[in-house]
Amino acid sequence: MTTPSRAPAPRTPETTDDPRALAFARLLAVVDRLRAPDGCPWDRKQTLASMAPHLVEEAHEAVEAIERGNTGQAAEECGDVLMVVALLCRIAEQDGAFDLATAAHEISDKLIRRHPHVFAEVVAETAEQVVSNWEAIKKTEREEKREDASAIAGVPVALPALQRAHRVSGKAISAGFRWANPEGALAKVREEVLELEEALVGADLARDGLPGATTAARARIEHELGDVLLAAAFLGRYLDIDPERATRSAVRRFESRFRSMETSLDVPMKSATLERLMAAWQDAKSAEKEAAT
Repeated sequence: MTTPSRAPAPRTPETTDDPRALAFARLLAVVDRLRAPDGCPWDRKQTLASMAPHLVEEAHEAVEAIERGNTGQAAEECGDVLMVVALLCRIAEQDGAFDLATAAHEISDKLIRRHPHVFAEVVAETAEQVVSNWEAIKKTEREEKREDASAIAGVPVALPALQRAHRVSGKAISAGFRWANPEGALAKVREEVLELEEALVGADLARDGLPGATTAARARIEHELGDVLLAAAFLGRYLDIDPERATRSAVRRFESRFRSMETSLDVPMKSATLERLMAAWQDAKSAEKEAAT
């Protein structure tokens, strides 16, 4: 595989009245105005460090809107992400660090470099070939920069744990560390559950919080529970199911069923028996299934 040092630039908007470029220029003008000496006190006070968490928050809100299928809200939330990126770059520009043009050129160069099947002569006819080429190019880039060149390098540690597990598992599998099929990954989940059960032998499971467990016992149980969750995330990769997304969906289902259960009870929840709560829970699940059909 050949990696060109510089490939021809992709087609750019041919006219200055491209609605995308005009809309983005308007956003930049708004952000510049907010950061002006007589602009918004809150926006002028922000730094790269103070704005960084907002980027994560807005990205999660965009993901939520997309997963719910709400295209109007998705457009609004993607706009919020664009705003935060533009504001971050404006702050960096005023600090003398970098500007939006630098960031845009960096990502354009990277995309061209990592898509030699589009901008050069490399052939990649399937998505799998594209991913393989992409990872090989990234590895070469890290080696040239004397960075961590491991096959599983480059996954941000700040990602949500299940999402990071999904990304790491994908890199490990692409590197050749894989089961022959999903059955092997499922067997690994069962193996880790058995090890968790072994770690729980002797624990007081009649009460919450593992009362009486030693520090070493608690550490082992936490270790084994982590392995169960990791193995489940790896299984998701073999099934082509994102465990982060699957968990978010499961939490949304739980919230919906819990609220339905709350409204169906004629007594405070803490006063209801477990049998009554479980019956109300099953009713909520059944109603959910009926609504889906």
